[in-house]
Amino acid sequence: MPKRTIQGTVVSDKADKTVTVRVERRIMHPVYKKFITRSKKFAAHDAENRCKEGDLVRIRECAPISKSKTYEVVYDEITKA
Repeated sequence: MPKRTIQGTVVSDKADKTVTVRVERRIMHPVYKKFITRSKKFAAHDAENRCKEGDLVRIRECAPISKSKTYEVVYDEITKA
């Protein structure tokens, strides 16, 4: 089964080898049929400390690294870091 990959924005890089990534998604309200934005924050492993606050990054599921980190930053063309 392939690992889930999602895209988001780095909102915090204060911790060592960890970045907090906010992922936004748009959903339709069931009654009013209006699109609303929902967001969720994920802690992701950044082994090289390359990501800075405001960067657009892609994160991928991985084996649990700590209590809250189950994602890792994927360094590819979308990562500005």
